[in-house]
Amino acid sequence: MLKSDNFMKDLESQASQALRLLLEQVPVIKLLNVEIEDSGPDKGADIVAHIDVSGKRLALVCEVKSTGQPRHVRMALLQLRNYIAQHAQDATPVFIAPYLSPDAQALCREQKVGFIDLEGNARLVFDGVFIERQVASKPVSDRRKLRSLFKPKSAQVLRVMLRNPRQAWRIMDLAQAASVSLGHVSNVRVGLLDREWAQVSEEGLFLSEPDSLLDEWREVYEPPVGKRLGFYTTLHGSALEEAARRVLRSDGEAGLAAFASFSAAHWLAPYGRTGTQYFYADEAGLERLKSALKLSAISKGENVVVTVLKDSVLLRDTEEPAPGAICTSPIQTYLDLANAGERGREAADHLRRKRLIWPK
Repeated sequence: MLKSDNFMKDLESQASQALRLLLEQVPVIKLLNVEIEDSGPDKGADIVAHIDVSGKRLALVCEVKSTGQPRHVRMALLQLRNYIAQHAQDATPVFIAPYLSPDAQALCREQKVGFIDLEGNARLVFDGVFIERQVASKPVSDRRKLRSLFKPKSAQVLRVMLRNPRQAWRIMDLAQAASVSLGHVSNVRVGLLDREWAQVSEEGLFLSEPDSLLDEWREVYEPPVGKRLGFYTTLHGSALEEAARRVLRSDGEAGLAAFASFSAAHWLAPYGRTGTQYFYADEAGLERLKSALKLSAISKGENVVVTVLKDSVLLRDTEEPAPGAICTSPIQTYLDLANAGERGREAADHLRRKRLIWPK
């Protein structure tokens, strides 16, 4: 408890300093004093700043929280608004946290509450004064937490949920469907709820904001771990496609492989052809591709690229839009394309419009 109290005291001190520095940048504002609430039960106001604006005395009532995740922000804003209504109706409410994402900032705007974060984002509006500042940086801890939500095991859970975002899941069922532990599902559940990308109904957990989830995943996406190998084949056009479709239909044979990236998009949502065929495969699947497509290793000028995956779980999350045309799922294909340069981003946007539109 002592460690937590000391942490919050330090955070409130930093918040107070950030508020002072922001207000002092505006010539018409004279900062009279800043009061930090004594430690004790949280009543909804941690800092009160008294200011003078062109001869008029005003008060800024601030609530400080250690997290700026949207779910926690929403609760804190309600607490702050209730405090203002009961104790300081003429005061301006302000929410302060170490970092506030665009979604969290939007919540503050909706509730007409000013905000400041310790990264430098801020918005204060009162009595003819308008202060707004946006920075591009994110704290390392926030980036780390966000990336952890999209690590391979967690991503297996997200892929299952994104197949049908409105489907509600019990924790046990979701763990079985994603082939991960209950602990992994619980961690993902917390991350989704904190960011308000998911909600809980009587039937279970479901995605309420799949587009926001996918947008963030795209921005922090890391390709699956594996060896990228380039090959050349004399086959081309329909002959190459037919040979690939025959080998991808495993029919019980050892080895897994699938069309990936631009090659998968060609079957899922055709946009434009490329001169290179892309595949994901396991080791046995690679050998089958080498044999069926007459692949020869080459240092440059390849027309076939095979990524041999360290973990073949992606090869069990596929679609078959035509006989033998085994493709990475629309979600995986979208993520790969979105990170494949300008042309890939265009193909990704096309795929999303065709295959990844969900009802509100």
